Amino acid sequence: MPRLYTLLFCALAGFIAPAYAQSYPNKPIRFVVPFPPGGATDVMARALATQLNGSLGQPVIVDNRAGAAGAIGSEAVAKAAPDGYTLLLGTISTHGTNPAVNPKLPYDPVKDFTGVSLLADAPLVLLVNPQAPVNNLQEFLRWAKSSPKPLAYGSNGPGSYNNLAVELFKALTGVDLLHVPYKGAGPAIQDLMAGQIAFGAHDIAGVAPHMRSGKLKALAVASKQRVPGAEAPTAAEAGVPNFEVTAWYALVAPAGTPRETIAQLNAAMNESLREPELRKLFSSQGVELAGGTPAELDAFIHAEIAKWGTIIRAAGFSAN
Repeated sequence: MPRLYTLLFCALAGFIAPAYAQSYPNKPIRFVVPFPPGGATDVMARALATQLNGSLGQPVIVDNRAGAAGAIGSEAVAKAAPDGYTLLLGTISTHGTNPAVNPKLPYDPVKDFTGVSLLADAPLVLLVNPQAPVNNLQEFLRWAKSSPKPLAYGSNGPGSYNNLAVELFKALTGVDLLHVPYKGAGPAIQDLMAGQIAFGAHDIAGVAPHMRSGKLKALAVASKQRVPGAEAPTAAEAGVPNFEVTAWYALVAPAGTPRETIAQLNAAMNESLREPELRKLFSSQGVELAGGTPAELDAFIHAEIAKWGTIIRAAGFSAN
């Protein structure tokens, strides 16, 4: 009998050991950021990756895959194995505006992904280089309208949320501005600080440090209320009512990722988003951390796609 028990134990161990060995996660996780380093999306991803390292017990490696307003990195994740080891930091561009702007988008933001958690909201800030001859939004509008040629503004790329936001700003104010598309926020912000372009609209997460250092001047925030980290009035207070644009960030995984894995990632992310120091850090920059369930995120993305589709079709915006 003792020998029989020994054989049974060994047989059971043979089944149990692989199950434990294969438990998630048991190797590094790749966190794809579909924009270049230095922008708000990259800043957000690196801060959250550091928190997730502790929550998941495995390294979370940020992988920047920039281009096409986030479409290149998004497509790469959509085609990745649905095993929880390749995740995407989705944004208002990749999962909100892109579907309405680009009918040939190489991924489907709904069918190709499953939501993990909404991460954060960040208002847009209207910015100029400190050497610009303006101190407020009305002075900027007068400067732009009197310029012999259109002042240039930079965006994260054709059809990106800040490209569309500035086109909306132009429609509301009657000002003419020249669109200069970049591969992401980082390069556009660098050129704005260097004075290569005159104007920009970026979410506060990526520009708050530059505003504090005096390398960028905020003219207004596109939100209902003033926000910490931007010593500037709201757009409505500055004379441009109805101009409200808030960027958002979300963690998504390839469609087909096991429910148990999504649940584990959601729990880890919500734990990270509740971290007091992280909340304090982002709140001081005008960014509100979110959280929630995968189902809530999926419903939110559906609503955002519908909303931006309506806005873009009604206004006849072009991503060119």
